[in-house]
Order: sequence, then C-alpha cells, then structure tokens
Amino acid sequence: MVQHGRVALSDLLLLFIYLEVITMIGIYYQKNMLPVRFPIYIAIVALARYIILGSKELAPWDMLGIGITLLVLTIAVFLVRLGHVKFPYEEDK
Repeated sequence: MVQHGRVALSDLLLLFIYLEVITMIGIYYQKNMLPVRFPIYIAIVALARYIILGSKELAPWDMLGIGITLLVLTIAVFLVRLGHVKFPYEEDK
C-alpha cells in the first residue's frame, strides 16, 4: 500500500481478516476461552476475498463449490448463535 500510494480492495479485505484474528486473540486473553464463531468468520471473509479477487479465473464449478461452502459456514454460525441463545453458559445468566 505504501509503495503504490493507494489502497486496493484486496488490501481492505485482508485488513478485515487481520482485524478478526486480532479480535479473536484479544477475546482469548481476556476471557481465557476461544470462541468458535471467530474462526468461522475468518473463513467466510477469506473465501469472500478469494471469490472477489479471483472471480475471473475461477471455473463455474469452483465458484459454485465456494458458494456452497460459504452457505455451510453461514449456517454453522447461525446454529452456534442459536445454541448460545437457547443454552447459555452458566456465567452468562
């Protein structure tokens, strides 16, 4: 970024991945537990970045496979959040 003198879309998307990793590490040291959702969020952002940056070179079947993977990860986040709402931790009550 500094050498080119501009910020590209790939730089911004990579920044989101860095922010998620830093947030996950901060929560780990603050609460001494690793939330399952954050690695899933990182995977979603990484796959979205891969689709956005490489969409011209991807075959249609590859794009479909990545899209299905994104859908599965999104459903996993939903189920984890639903489980946390239905069955909260003892300390959250």
